[in-house]
Amino acid sequence: MALPRTLRSTKILKFLPLLSVLCIFVGVTWLLLLPLEGYSRNTYISENALLPGGVHTYFTGSEQNVFRAYRHEVQAIGRRNATTEEVVEMIGGIFKGQGLKVGTQKFRYEAGGAVYEGENVYALLEAPRGDATEAVVLVAPWINGEEKLNESGVALVMALARYFKRWSLWSKDVIFLITSDARAGPQAWVDAYHDTHTPPDVESLPLTSGAIQGVVVVDYPTANPWDRIHIVYDGINGQLPNLDLFNTAVHISGHQMGVQTSLQEMYSHSDSYEDRLRTMLRGMVNQGLGHSTGPHSSFIPYHIDAITLQVSGIGQNDEVTMGKIVESLFRSLNNLLEHFHQSFFFYLLLGPKKFVSIGTYLPSAMLIAVNFTIMAIGLWVKSGQRNNEGKDDNQEIEPKKEDAKSEKEINSPETEPLIAAASTTDENERHLLLPVSFILLIHFLGFIPLYVFNTISTTYLSTTFYAFTLVSLFLPLVLSFLLHTIFTPTKQDYNLIKCFSLLTLGMFLSALATLNFSLSFLIGLFSTPVTFVKPVRQAWLAVVMGAVLQVLAPTTALVGVAVYWGEDLARILAEAAFGWQIWGMWTQVVVWCVWWPAWVAAGVEVAGSLWDVAEDDEGSEKR
Repeated sequence: MALPRTLRSTKILKFLPLLSVLCIFVGVTWLLLLPLEGYSRNTYISENALLPGGVHTYFTGSEQNVFRAYRHEVQAIGRRNATTEEVVEMIGGIFKGQGLKVGTQKFRYEAGGAVYEGENVYALLEAPRGDATEAVVLVAPWINGEEKLNESGVALVMALARYFKRWSLWSKDVIFLITSDARAGPQAWVDAYHDTHTPPDVESLPLTSGAIQGVVVVDYPTANPWDRIHIVYDGINGQLPNLDLFNTAVHISGHQMGVQTSLQEMYSHSDSYEDRLRTMLRGMVNQGLGHSTGPHSSFIPYHIDAITLQVSGIGQNDEVTMGKIVESLFRSLNNLLEHFHQSFFFYLLLGPKKFVSIGTYLPSAMLIAVNFTIMAIGLWVKSGQRNNEGKDDNQEIEPKKEDAKSEKEINSPETEPLIAAASTTDENERHLLLPVSFILLIHFLGFIPLYVFNTISTTYLSTTFYAFTLVSLFLPLVLSFLLHTIFTPTKQDYNLIKCFSLLTLGMFLSALATLNFSLSFLIGLFSTPVTFVKPVRQAWLAVVMGAVLQVLAPTTALVGVAVYWGEDLARILAEAAFGWQIWGMWTQVVVWCVWWPAWVAAGVEVAGSLWDVAEDDEGSEKR
């Protein structure tokens, strides 16, 4: 079925690039407006059963002495670089001395040619008022994410285990977990808890309980007084815990204990527009990267709400304050009648007490994605137009006098089907085999870097990346040369290649926005130049287009991530490989199989300038 003539008008097609620019501008502006007071909301607790801060905490006095004794033992075994077996034996002995059931788990992973192995130890406190159908977990890694001994965190978990054992109010089992590290250990434990592990590399758990309702991780690697609680909440692949858990931690820390909270490493937050925007963008970067931000991240893919509590700054708070915060938080989790569900799972935090829900921020990513679809529709229509040698589609032709007599006969009902059939002759036949095959080819080529960077040894990651960057630089030129050597593509073929590339990109980003808004928005923003590049006659313009594509290439963005984190590029690539093999991170799939093919297709469009397939000003094809 042919499109109406008005929709195939050249004048309408000329407005589509402006419409795409408008969508991009509105989408970016929409995001920048979110930190304003009228567009954000104050956080609130939706689950009334939590009753945060409604209990009196008793972790003090003698419990502090017990904590310091445990910390002394942790420091002593840490100073002499004890083996994993010695650490597990010491912690397991303490848990058994408290009358708890104890289990251990060994694990071994391989990723990027490196081996990650260790042993987890945990204890189970069976609820006096429960039936072992629900559990909450308190976690402390032996070595935290900064490769520091989590001396106070481990000691606090052991002290709270002894303290919780004395109370008969628990309606849920409490699991005290000490992992050997902050990356592989939590993943191995939660995989084995849900029977999704891969023995014998990851051992099964000898002890389990019911469905885990919530997880709190304590990252407390210092014995010095601290100033505030830093809450880490980002999960793998941009997943987030229920907002009620975060709000409960903020409420208990601030209102009950008088301790300030921070997030996204914004330790000094004045609640101004600039600080809100910076906090939001930092959160979007973490969610867009999809990596694990702490031990809690491994639990979130299993629909387990989890957060990490870190101490920061120098102040007057000590282990008693942290113990009371954790105690009150677990008392609130103990009140839950069902799994977290009342509050939001999709949100952007602007500060400890400000957030934006998905209904408010989602249109910005959708507008970025729809600009690709708009241009794809325009290119599809354009590819079917015949050359009119510069004539306007809407140009009116004065009828001859001798034709006026037969006008009534032409417009009669009997001739309407013939007119409709004749109107389709304005549409040129589209040859789809070459464009579709080319798009499928470059998307399959994306599996090559996906496989290489996730399997090659970490020793060769940097060298391989620089070699791949060099290949990517010349790949569009090579593909364009092969196209013109073997097939001699026409302008229609170039229009259809760009049409299918933009259509695929817009489709994937629109779907991705509902799963990982930040990743969809960031890739869409970096991909905006592919909407407007095309074969041109001016050599300088083609060079500018190529330079812009190189600046916003996926490989350039990866270097930017390394600079943003202040890390070596090889470590970033190794982290990505680790995430692919162990965490199940799929950010690489989006980068190499969605973004990179669209970038290659855009490069081929620019390279088409070498073969003189650019349009002239009237829209005709220069042969």
